[in-house]
Amino acid sequence: MILVFGKTGQVAQELQMQMPEALCVGRDVADLSDPAACCVVIKTHKPKIVINAAAYTAVDRAEEDESLARTVNGDAPKAMAETCAELGIPFVHISTDYVFEGGGSAMWKPQDATAPLGAYGRSKLIGEQGVSGAGGVYAILRTSWVFSAHGNNFVKTMLRLSESRDALSVVDDQIGGPTPARDIATACLSIAHQLQAEPSKSGTYHFSGAPDASWKDLACEVFTQSNRNVLVTGIPSHQYPTPAVRPLNSRMDCTHTTATFGIERPDWRKGVADVLKDLNA
Repeated sequence: MILVFGKTGQVAQELQMQMPEALCVGRDVADLSDPAACCVVIKTHKPKIVINAAAYTAVDRAEEDESLARTVNGDAPKAMAETCAELGIPFVHISTDYVFEGGGSAMWKPQDATAPLGAYGRSKLIGEQGVSGAGGVYAILRTSWVFSAHGNNFVKTMLRLSESRDALSVVDDQIGGPTPARDIATACLSIAHQLQAEPSKSGTYHFSGAPDASWKDLACEVFTQSNRNVLVTGIPSHQYPTPAVRPLNSRMDCTHTTATFGIERPDWRKGVADVLKDLNA
């Protein structure tokens, strides 16, 4: 049995669709603000695999609520990983590009030095350190710019705004790999099963969509595929200020993931097409 922490998030919902027999637990069963409760769930069910697809993802709100973000994104994954290590269960944990400071234009490698710009990134880095230090079989999967037909995300926001506006200004100096949640779920399952057979594959990996693009590029693709006539003007980040600073460079080197697990970067443009198909259905 596979145990998934998370039930309503984008990746968690995709995991449920791909693996209906998995046990996906939400806040009502395991609230990540209480790390001990997560340990109890693992010890009670004794699954063969644990995937953590739950997180505090309100990047801007984390600036004012860093304590809760740190508990949910840092302490809870550490507790999960330690329990999994104790029971000999492979653990897959989803992390983020926000652990990097986002400078330059080179692709970030898993072993590159981390330097989060804000509270969200700091909380996720604490989680990574807890998972890698727990002593068990694990994979930390850093991803970025997640979108799907579920929940709140950039693709759905663009579609919503295009219902009432024919012109939009979108940031074009942040570059990264938009990543379909469906592909993240598929990658997590593949990695988890491979860890069962080859524990030596434990480590930190990157997984993001290709090709690298700006938010403006993503918006334009959404409007092209959805046949919506919206004029998109690119603007620099400083013209769209937010409480939390976003990395300008979120390019992620995924070659280690491909070499180790045989998982290629997904084409996010196909991901957009799939989301539009799902929403229309």
